Amino acid sequence: MHLNHYIDHTLLKPTATEGDINALCNEAVRYDFYAVCVNSCYLPLAKEILRDSKVKLAAVIGFPLGAMATEAKIREVEYCVAHGADEIDMVINLGWLKSGRYKEIISEIEKIKKVIDKG
Repeated sequence: MHLNHYIDHTLLKPTATEGDINALCNEAVRYDFYAVCVNSCYLPLAKEILRDSKVKLAAVIGFPLGAMATEAKIREVEYCVAHGADEIDMVINLGWLKSGRYKEIISEIEKIKKVIDKG
């Protein structure tokens, strides 16, 4: 297997345009990358661009801070699963981590995983 098959081609900046996502996806196809990773708002566009390729589609949840309510992350993951995400990358709540709230972090991950498994 070649190195390019391990690469997630990623564009997560909040100023990314549709043209940027189009370029990202086309580069991933051209270079035979494993996946593209985008913010959830661009999942439908990326899915359409990648529809005839073998490039996977990844989305981030809770990006960039991870500090939103667990329920908000759950809703975002439901959206991503419904719109064709093959992979979910979640940002944990760093404030909880620094506060030692490990049970809450584990619970949040378990809840997100259940939603992904249903999809």
